[in-house]
Amino acid sequence: MHYIQCNTSMETAKLYQYFEQHPVICTDTRNPIKDSLFFAMKGANFNGNAYAKNAIEQGCAYAFVDEAQYADGERILLVDDCLKALQDLARYHRRRLGTRIVGVTGTNGKTTTKELLATALGASYEVLYTQGNLNNHLGVPLTLLRLRPSHQLAVIEMGANHPGEIKTLVDIVEPDFGLITNVGKAHLEGFGSFEGVKKTKGELYDFLASKGCRGFVNADSDDLMTMARERGLQLIPYGEAEGNYVSGRVEKADPYITVSCTCFDEKAVIPTQLIGTYNLPNVLAAVCVARYFDVPLKKIAAALQAYTPSNNRSQLTRTKNNTLIVDAYNANPTSMAAAIHNFATITATDKMLILGDMGELGADSPAEHRKVLDLLRQNGFDQVWLVGAKFAAEDQSYRHFATVSDVQAELQAHPVQGKTILIKGSNAQKLFTLPEWL
Repeated sequence: MHYIQCNTSMETAKLYQYFEQHPVICTDTRNPIKDSLFFAMKGANFNGNAYAKNAIEQGCAYAFVDEAQYADGERILLVDDCLKALQDLARYHRRRLGTRIVGVTGTNGKTTTKELLATALGASYEVLYTQGNLNNHLGVPLTLLRLRPSHQLAVIEMGANHPGEIKTLVDIVEPDFGLITNVGKAHLEGFGSFEGVKKTKGELYDFLASKGCRGFVNADSDDLMTMARERGLQLIPYGEAEGNYVSGRVEKADPYITVSCTCFDEKAVIPTQLIGTYNLPNVLAAVCVARYFDVPLKKIAAALQAYTPSNNRSQLTRTKNNTLIVDAYNANPTSMAAAIHNFATITATDKMLILGDMGELGADSPAEHRKVLDLLRQNGFDQVWLVGAKFAAEDQSYRHFATVSDVQAELQAHPVQGKTILIKGSNAQKLFTLPEWL
């Protein structure tokens, strides 16, 4: 049995020798990668250690396990903890390359902002950035281990739903710059309170301030400005007001937003393919970061104009029957209110909303669902379908469906046509399956 004790830098360096020979990571034998390193991960319903031999048989160069009974081959190596070994390996690799990294977190908009940052920076640089939503304790190290010498910059997204998780991730990423999109009411069950959200997201600012690094901060957010100043963070501000490093406003929003922005004496008007005025700070953040790294404003504007959102985040879809605004990946009180407010401003003759329950709100759940219902009534929406037990428990005036399957059955029996429809809910509600029925 070959054992690598990966709790010291010396032993991580030994592990890194394997990575230098086989610089691709595999964690799922259902998708084996030839000549890669397999790391056995564990979950509530699986134990990757049991698949180590299978990984070798399917073409992986080496497999790393953390249970001795599975280390029964020359190419199956034992470590103390596979997840920690992978995280330590990622940090070691990040330090070896020294690539400048921008870390991104926030309650809402962090994936869109990450995509916009990568798009704007990509106009002048070779950029590595988080793919999809790989922003957790496993996804972050896997992203870092994709860094290559050719990458000039990296944009790493970091997510959290419990206290301390951002600290864990920044200690792996060691970002040179950072950006918190916003702080809002989400994952309250895990964070305990809104103050818990701010404390955890603020762990990115904690790291940056401790290292004398800079943070890109939305100057329009009192919470973020207070959090940054309390920590003595060096600010690069963006926002609507003049005097920021980058300032701007929405010139048009029906339904796509057009943003005008200014950076010192340069100006640009950027027609985007983004839905919702709530995307203004995301666009300004991308302009701010890219200009800080000397990307010409004309290149930034052209890149952002060409960007098309995906992953069910504020996507405009026109079917043969309806116009859909699909925002079915994330739903919390802050993002739900923003989506409803924006939908109210869009010019359309026959509006309809299909909204799913918001999760992980703990004891605040009933009150937060009632606030959404109040907002619907305040804006005069009457064609509203609600999906899930949480909304049903608080309302008797709108149509209710227990599951998305019930919605599909209704749409099959009674097709909806000629409407502009906002589809908003968490990924768990699976409302993203509805467009094919609309």
